[in-house]
Amino acid sequence: MNSTQSTQSTVTKRPANERGQANHGWLQARFTFSFADYFDPNHMGFQSLRVMNNDTIAPSGGFPTHPHSDMEIFTYVIEGQIAHKDSMGNGSTIEAGDLQYMSAGSGVYHSEFNPSDENPAQLYQVWLRPNEKGGEPRYAEKKLGESAAVNTLTLLFSGDARDGSTAIRQDAEIHFGRLDASAKLDVPADTTRPHAWLQVISGEVGVLGETLGTGDGVAIENEPKAFAVEASADAKFLIFRLS
Repeated sequence: MNSTQSTQSTVTKRPANERGQANHGWLQARFTFSFADYFDPNHMGFQSLRVMNNDTIAPSGGFPTHPHSDMEIFTYVIEGQIAHKDSMGNGSTIEAGDLQYMSAGSGVYHSEFNPSDENPAQLYQVWLRPNEKGGEPRYAEKKLGESAAVNTLTLLFSGDARDGSTAIRQDAEIHFGRLDASAKLDVPADTTRPHAWLQVISGEVGVLGETLGTGDGVAIENEPKAFAVEASADAKFLIFRLS
């Protein structure tokens, strides 16, 4: 990892090509943090952020029904589609550019498959530890697609459901960013959530002295001030604000 430090904050890049990986034939996976058979004691998560998996699922491949509990689970579909079914009675197909949220709570079963028999599906699956255990499982979807606002941040999920976001069981905020090449935006200061993780979905951005390309991530710790994100190419990314 490439780390630069100042008196105010620590910025640590997680390059895409240094992530863990797995090849199961039907599944090609890259792991930002330790997961399944990939273990690295230096990459066990970041604050409440526990999993950041970048999966490519072959046509007709997928995860059969399996359980989860006490985890906040988010899926962002980059390309293709993901068909979801769960023990809460939900069943739908998530399109490219859209998101899904499932709070596993006291326990839930679900399955995820690529419904296409021709095209692969690519996604990010992200897990956050909840701030409390148990509770009834929850489910929600976020429709973004290509209609997401450009050159700004869109708040998707938060602990208090402000500004039309979906409430989650953690004092965290998840924003979607979409920037045109050469555009710049300021990420506001947040003294209650001074830690941030930025994950690049596509394109290239600069943040706090680091250049990030597709698949790169960066951990920003103890940043008391606003910081800028500037795109050198059209870019999409997720920002997690964490307490």
